[in-house]
Amino acid sequence: MLLCLAVFPVRSAWRQQKEETPKQTNEKIQELASLARTRAVDTPIGTGDLLHVDVFDIPELSRELRVSDTGDISFPLIPGRIHAAGLTTFQLEGQLEQLLVENGLVSHPQVSVFVKEQNSQGISIVGAVSKPMVYQVIRPTTLLEVLADAGGITDDAGSVIIITRPERPGAVIAVADPPGAASPDPPPDPQADSEIITIQIKDLLDSGDSKFNVQVFGGDIISIPKAGIVYVMGAGVSQPGGYVMLGHGDQITVLRAVALAHGLTGFAKSDEAVIMRTNPLTGKRDEIPVHIKQIEKHKDEDLAMKSNDILYVPDSFGKKALAKGGEAALGIGTSVVIYRAAYQ
Repeated sequence: MLLCLAVFPVRSAWRQQKEETPKQTNEKIQELASLARTRAVDTPIGTGDLLHVDVFDIPELSRELRVSDTGDISFPLIPGRIHAAGLTTFQLEGQLEQLLVENGLVSHPQVSVFVKEQNSQGISIVGAVSKPMVYQVIRPTTLLEVLADAGGITDDAGSVIIITRPERPGAVIAVADPPGAASPDPPPDPQADSEIITIQIKDLLDSGDSKFNVQVFGGDIISIPKAGIVYVMGAGVSQPGGYVMLGHGDQITVLRAVALAHGLTGFAKSDEAVIMRTNPLTGKRDEIPVHIKQIEKHKDEDLAMKSNDILYVPDSFGKKALAKGGEAALGIGTSVVIYRAAYQ
């Protein structure tokens, strides 16, 4: 049996309920980002930033300074270290002018400071975006602005955006006491001091509610997970290929997968179908028998499929052993067909 595959674009899971092209989606991100753009303000200096300090009419004191890991800088002829992290450039200018006077170096100093390289306010955006990147915050910035700068989402994006935010200075974290007063302290949790914010992409783009377009801060990690894909293979279905799964709360079952593949052919041996699923212990694919006709008659369970499952439906001219051929075809990689799954 010859397995013929064509290449189709992946379809984003959240976009399956709307006939909207990837280009239209990312144009909408750009448009909403421009409407939500915030005005520029002073951003606090942070560790790793490179500062240019200019003392008017005294070139000997003008220089570039790197903020240390402790947030400090050293300035010539001023004893000790100066804490700069957390200050705006305007505040640091005032502090340097005061120190120059107090140390008898300049009677009426005029100091200007600007950030030449900013490395302290990075927002990482990763996952299913066109350009994964580190976005440097130089003013109040919204989620849509960062998405737009990253080129928008790819067409295999899942349905959610996950923002992981480290504990911000001054934040108060309430921790419930474990049952039993004598219980020892639990081991440290690496995410205990982090806030996780989950936003549905459709809410961000379609609701018009500004509460979803949250402000993002330096240190945030914005992740857009890719949608899972299930594969329907074999000559027993009309349109074999890979289908993007719905995200978070919805599942693709055997009957739904068959429907996505445009149903069974007239020669399908539907009760000899199998689901091939990777066993996490052995790394090999287990074969799970599937009786599609029995499922349609409500005499058998409509099994839920998992990401990367292969549903293989042979026809009357083939054998179930040819399922291995379908698995080999999947190993080709980019040549595997991926279809746009449309849910109404």
